[in-house]
Amino acid sequence: MSTITIITPTYNRADLLPRLYESLVRQTDKDFEWLVVDDGSTDKTEELIQQYCQTGAVGITYIRQENAGKHTALNRGIAMIRSELTFIVDSDDYLPEDAVAIILTYHRKYKGMSGLCGYSFLRCHQDGRVNTAYFPKDEMIATYLEARINGNIGGDKAEVFYTELLRRYPFPVFAQEKYMPEDVVWMQMSGPYRMVHINRNIYICEYLEGGLTNTGRNMKIRSPKGMVLRSETYLHDKKVCFRVRCKMMILYIIYGHFAGYGRKELFARVPGKGLCLALWIPSCLMYLIWRSALIMK
Repeated sequence: MSTITIITPTYNRADLLPRLYESLVRQTDKDFEWLVVDDGSTDKTEELIQQYCQTGAVGITYIRQENAGKHTALNRGIAMIRSELTFIVDSDDYLPEDAVAIILTYHRKYKGMSGLCGYSFLRCHQDGRVNTAYFPKDEMIATYLEARINGNIGGDKAEVFYTELLRRYPFPVFAQEKYMPEDVVWMQMSGPYRMVHINRNIYICEYLEGGLTNTGRNMKIRSPKGMVLRSETYLHDKKVCFRVRCKMMILYIIYGHFAGYGRKELFARVPGKGLCLALWIPSCLMYLIWRSALIMK
């Protein structure tokens, strides 16, 4: 069994998967396998992956499900992973050739430390720029909340999790909703577990038209219950800084309206009712603006 499983949820990315596949073939350390979870693609994804399986250049497992969203594809894939580490790599991104080698170097160094759930590395753009920012200290050991949220380091990083622990925190699923922000789970893990934050690039990202990152607000509006849950996850953690609490309260109210929750229900289920009251009117006005913009599209 390999030490790392690279899991790729994908939907209609047959044109981009070859770039990721070639980057996996070029890895200097082969102690990994590739799990592709096809979220109901209608292009030639299945045919392409079967061709890759026949070459034997990379150990590949392919599973397919009806289209239900990236988070459900991750749940299904993570449930069947048996390797020590799980590395989520999107289908429109790819890896530098030493990515697996770098991960394993740090895993050998830290795997015996208690209280860790994994490692957080850098993502870079194709031109070499670090996505958002470096960590303030290399090999900083801290929770996701401490390092990323209260540390004000936004943007995506490249997280590698201990599979056994990640499996304990499946992504919540709401009927008819196809989006769930990954930080819902990262925040849930942040209380009991820390990560090693490492200033090494193991991931090359490209934010494409039609990708989850760029489809933006409309995608989130169509999954409002998931977005409400995300805000609640932050608001229930007393260690979240005031700046982020305000942002999450505003989003809680806005998406609560889109989800059809009434005022009484929204007040009843959220902590910090004073903050909710203070931000209620501006949040409602913003909801009306967002709703108007959505209707006009």
